[in-house]
Amino acid sequence: MRKISILVCGVAMGVGMSLVATQTRLMSTTSATAASPDIYRQLNLFGDVFEKVRSDYVEKPSESKMIESAINGMLSSLDPHSSYMDAKAFKDMQVETRGQFGGLGIEVTQEDGQIKVVTPIDDTPAARAGILTNDLITKIDGEAVQGMALNQAVDKMRGPVNTKVTLTIQRPGRKDPLQVTLTREMISIRSVRSRVEGDIAYIRLTQFIEHSFDDVKAAIEKTTKEIGADKIKGYVLDLRNNRGGLLDQAVYVSDAFLNRGEIVSTRGRNADETQRFSARNGDLTNGKPVVVLINGGSASAAEIVAGALQDHKRATLIGTRSFGKGSVQTIIPLGSNGALRLTTARYYTPSGRSIQAKGIDPDMVVLQDIPDEWKGKDETKGEAGLKGHLSGERRDREKAADQQDAAQKKPDDKAAPDAAKAAPDKAAKDKASKDKEPEEQSGSSAYIPPDPAKDKQLQAALELLRTGRVAAAVARPADAQKAKAN
Repeated sequence: MRKISILVCGVAMGVGMSLVATQTRLMSTTSATAASPDIYRQLNLFGDVFEKVRSDYVEKPSESKMIESAINGMLSSLDPHSSYMDAKAFKDMQVETRGQFGGLGIEVTQEDGQIKVVTPIDDTPAARAGILTNDLITKIDGEAVQGMALNQAVDKMRGPVNTKVTLTIQRPGRKDPLQVTLTREMISIRSVRSRVEGDIAYIRLTQFIEHSFDDVKAAIEKTTKEIGADKIKGYVLDLRNNRGGLLDQAVYVSDAFLNRGEIVSTRGRNADETQRFSARNGDLTNGKPVVVLINGGSASAAEIVAGALQDHKRATLIGTRSFGKGSVQTIIPLGSNGALRLTTARYYTPSGRSIQAKGIDPDMVVLQDIPDEWKGKDETKGEAGLKGHLSGERRDREKAADQQDAAQKKPDDKAAPDAAKAAPDKAAKDKASKDKEPEEQSGSSAYIPPDPAKDKQLQAALELLRTGRVAAAVARPADAQKAKAN
């Protein structure tokens, strides 16, 4: 047995996102299939190219950097979420998991070679300096980031507390770049915030870190006590722009609203790698109605929670389609050489849905009023918009399995006519069922108005919990006003 970590996150995270859940699994040390002679010839080719570059390049190259770049190139060719972490990056990630680190407080991703701000974390140097979602960081301390690996850019933004770093930012809609000098602080991530909205408890979960479940539990208890257990109408769980985090915390948070049933399953390359996570008895909200808010920034671990509560009809989902990241990354330590972040499984909701590159559609679609300065900039690409993303379903394997099943179950020539007729009827139904499966979907709006009174999704949730319906002019589909809170 070796110690590994399970990771579910929406995008490559930068300065402010914790990612890993620790779990023990047996990892195979042998390849799934024997390597062909061609593979060894290609490896020899790699060795020949490496030696030529090492000996003949115009300047003496860094051998370790060349090897690391080759490894990263191999992994990035698989999907957007597989990568190699050197020893420092691995250590930084472990520090982040605890929810405290030295930095600026920015979540970043990389698009087309550019470092893009996903969101500044509340009450951090980045947020106080006015850095915004979709800002492009073009330089760090005067050094251009174009062509720089995401981990390298993140490393440059981190540093000892009380040291300064200058960011050059290109803001959409602004011609001239901005220069912002920030002082690094110890970033303590507060993943849960709560407040009382009259007779309704509002709980916002921004990411899944080590203590997220404990904080959600405390928020439920606090708001219930403030309102009164006999007076509270229900709970709003806000998962908008929650990019993911720890798998175990996603399971625990889902369990907080469930008494029984499967929460999520993960299925890897081999059948014996399937894992299922189920709820235990003890709904912390005592069965009170729940509304979950999602949008284009809700990804991975957030989609696990939303999918579980939707499938069990425990919550009504309001907002817009989620990001659509339905894959699981395993962190495999490599001794003193860092760790490998490898996509090893897809995850499935309790009903068996894969949301990979599709996302979760809310029960009620509620669109925000987008300010003029944000129009055209508020939508995320979603998983389907990421280059090299995994498909939602393993079509080739399913097709092969269907063909094998059909061959094994071929009706006997002497069998009754009804039995022979049943096979094509079943095949037709199976085909129709597959035809109904949702195709890949792009992202949706991730804009949240800063004023709760202008937040149409939140107001729709409050109206639904109080009255059992939402006005047709606010929610889609047209009969959404008839929907009842669960």
